[in-house]
Amino acid sequence: MMDSSITIAAIILSISLILSRVLYVIYWSGRPVRNKCLKPVSTLIVLGSGGHTAEMLNVLSELQKDLFAPRFYIAAATDNMSLQKARTYENQLADKTGAEVDKIAQFMQIYRSREVGQSYFTSVWTTLIATLHALWLMLKLRPQVILCNGPGTCIPLCVIAFIFKVLGIRWSSIFYVESIARVKRLSLSGLILYKLYMADQFFVQWPQLQRLYPRARYVGCLM
Repeated sequence: MMDSSITIAAIILSISLILSRVLYVIYWSGRPVRNKCLKPVSTLIVLGSGGHTAEMLNVLSELQKDLFAPRFYIAAATDNMSLQKARTYENQLADKTGAEVDKIAQFMQIYRSREVGQSYFTSVWTTLIATLHALWLMLKLRPQVILCNGPGTCIPLCVIAFIFKVLGIRWSSIFYVESIARVKRLSLSGLILYKLYMADQFFVQWPQLQRLYPRARYVGCLM
C-alpha cells in the first residue's frame, strides 16, 4: 500500500512538473524576441507548393538577411519547384552581395505527412515517417528561428520544436505568417499552431482575422 502511494505521488509530481514546464514555455513563447547583440540567427524556412513559396520569399525580401543566417530551406519531398525558386532567390542575393550561396543557404526536403487525396488511414503511417524525419532534421539543424506560412509540412517541424523547448533541448522561435488567401478563417496549419500556442509570433494579413483571433498580429498585405 505504501509503495502504491509513493508511485501515485511520483506520477502526480511528474505530471505537475511537465505541465508547469509547458505553461512556462507557452508564457515565454509569446514574448517578443530580442536579439540584443544583433548576432545572426540560424533560420529554418518552410516552403510550400502553390502560392506559399512566393509569399515566403516575399517575406524574406523584407528581412535583414545578414541577421537570419545561415538559412535552411525545407520543402516536401514531392515539391521540387519550391526549392528551385529558393535557389534562384539565394543566387540573386549572392550576385548582389558577393557571398557564396553554399555558405549561407542549404536546401533540403522532408517527407510529406499527407498527399492530396490520400486516405486518412494510410496517412497515419506517412505522418509517423514525416515526424521521425522532422525529428532527425531538427536534431541536425537546431535552428534558432523557424519561419512558416501555412504548408502542412511545417506542422511536424513545429511540434518537434515545441517539444524541444519543453525538454530544454533547443529554444527555436516560431514565426507564423498566415497566407494572404486566408481571409475569413485560418488554415488548418495556422489553426493548430494558434490553438496549441506553439507559435511565438502569429501574423495575419487581414484585419477580420485578427478580430477573430486576438492573439494574432495584423501586419497588412505582404504581397
